[in-house]
Amino acid sequence: MDSLIEKYHHRLALTDTAFIRSLADRIDWDSRLIGIKGARGVGKTTLMLQYLKHNYGHSDAALYVSLDNMWFADHRLTELTDNFVKHGGKHLFLDEVHKYPSWSQEIKNIYDDYPDLQIVFTGSSLLEILNARADLSRRADIYHMQGLSFREYMAMYHGISLPTCSLEDMLEHHTEISVDVTSHCRPLQFFADYLQHGYYPYYGESPQRYPIRLEETVNMILEIELPLLRGVEHAYIHKLKQLMQIISQSAPFIPNISKLAERIGVSRATLTSYLKYLEETDLLISLYKESGGMTVLQKPEKIYLENSNLMFVLGTDRVNTGNLRETFLANQVSFEHTLKYSSTADFLVDDKYTFEIGGKNKPKHQIQATENAYIASDDIEFGAFNRIPMWMFGLMY
Repeated sequence: MDSLIEKYHHRLALTDTAFIRSLADRIDWDSRLIGIKGARGVGKTTLMLQYLKHNYGHSDAALYVSLDNMWFADHRLTELTDNFVKHGGKHLFLDEVHKYPSWSQEIKNIYDDYPDLQIVFTGSSLLEILNARADLSRRADIYHMQGLSFREYMAMYHGISLPTCSLEDMLEHHTEISVDVTSHCRPLQFFADYLQHGYYPYYGESPQRYPIRLEETVNMILEIELPLLRGVEHAYIHKLKQLMQIISQSAPFIPNISKLAERIGVSRATLTSYLKYLEETDLLISLYKESGGMTVLQKPEKIYLENSNLMFVLGTDRVNTGNLRETFLANQVSFEHTLKYSSTADFLVDDKYTFEIGGKNKPKHQIQATENAYIASDDIEFGAFNRIPMWMFGLMY
């Protein structure tokens, strides 16, 4: 255990707290059991260490451990917890819990056996809190973390602080928001860079290696997390990569499930399940019809990569502009809102707002007869009436 404590203090000393993600303000840190889910590389570990450094420093009352550490090959989490509590520990932060086979059962036992101990854990987007052997859904407050918003990218890499705007504020006051933002910067100067390499926080560590590292991130999710947590056969991983490349180059991708299943060599039901798994890993965003609830076997009407940065890694120089724009909006809006397929435009948001996506000269005739309909236009700083600058949707968190 001493080696774990030593590594924790070393990592804490190296943790930079200059920029902290907006999710930190949304988490109820007083809760006894907190779970943070998210795709590999979005910054879950950094968020935990920043909170620890800011609130506890190097106090013995708190401890961070990653459950993929070799120490756990010969020791149990319950053993570490008992030792930690007996020495005055109050706050236990557990990283990469999905790497530990009996994580859900042991965390449940720890939660029940040590009522004065706070537990914060992180894991893959594929973590099943409800269906795990030990149901943690009634005990844990679960938060989902995704990559940097355009607003966070501006703060982290350019030192420019922009306001957070709700969707409703944007729809009603986008002109005032544009005036405020353009008094600080020219958003279009930075927006294209964000779309290509601004989503994952590790870009700043080595900009030259970013495409390589992002591709490694995708491979780790496909080759390790999907087989481990969803039982996807390794023989089909290459086919799933090919599928993601097709999606990245489409405008956007409208799937023919039967033909795709035949091409990959699986049943229609299996392919639909695989698409659902890719959505759960934060590699895809699927849009379903306006009517009816989503089921595991329901066919998606449109499929996007989860964020625009993935398009440049998987689609190379064949990125479709229309797909790029829709991917950005789908990613940013779906974080806090329900996004569905629309038969009359590109998106239906919260069963209320209709959005058509395009460039600065995108015509309005397609949505003229639709109530609560808006155009998200690229390449403009200011909108007018129901035309809203596209970059503004990157201020939502």
